[in-house]
Amino acid sequence: MVFYKTDDEIELIKQSCQLLSKTLGYIKPFIVPGTKTIAIDKKAEEFILDNGAKPSFKGYRGFPYTLCISVNDQIVHGFPSEYEIKDGDIVSVDCGVYMNGFHGDSAYTFEAGEVSPDKKALLKVTKESLYKGIAMASEGNRIGDISNAIQTHAENNGYSLVRELIGHGIGKQLHEEPEVPNFGKKGRGMMIRQGLVIAIEPMVNMGKKEIKQWKDGWTISTRDAKPSAHFEHTIAIVNGKAQILTTFDYIESKK
Repeated sequence: MVFYKTDDEIELIKQSCQLLSKTLGYIKPFIVPGTKTIAIDKKAEEFILDNGAKPSFKGYRGFPYTLCISVNDQIVHGFPSEYEIKDGDIVSVDCGVYMNGFHGDSAYTFEAGEVSPDKKALLKVTKESLYKGIAMASEGNRIGDISNAIQTHAENNGYSLVRELIGHGIGKQLHEEPEVPNFGKKGRGMMIRQGLVIAIEPMVNMGKKEIKQWKDGWTISTRDAKPSAHFEHTIAIVNGKAQILTTFDYIESKK
């Protein structure tokens, strides 16, 4: 069942999303060579708790951390650890915040130090794919229109889309219906209506689309060990169009 949100509920979700966005901006200065990813996780958790909210991910289906931190060929769900970020790494950080009874969800792939041109290009196209998908999220369109826009842009630039991991509805639960794949055909899937709130999150691989799961039961990486990027926004359909509830401004204004 899809739970359509009222204007008041969307405003509450937006508050969660704003704190989440500030959290990603807050940790950006720490995503540098020499920092252990577990230290970044602790910084994020403290920031969220200090602002009267809770991390959505910690404890979710047994996930033990506040952030998913996935480096280079890791796609999503990476564990924060004693790993020290290296110069040239790309670091995907996925975060959820629970506040006022509602969740927000967003991800950003950061550059650590001097990143190679091919990694920079991957990040650029992945983020562009996200916004191409958001542009199709309007009342009267279908979920497949979002999916197809993401897939077309990524594949036209020579990349592949992860198939097993997808976007989703969000609200009182972190993951709700509908599913929002990053691949598909125009005109297919559920009709988009006023009050729909979804997380759109392309995961784009530099190499092939195939993935593998680690023995920790969570971390997903590319099977060919080539880099992957991940960007995500939570959006709501308001007055027939997509309103982006999360923002990358807190990250990108500090460059």
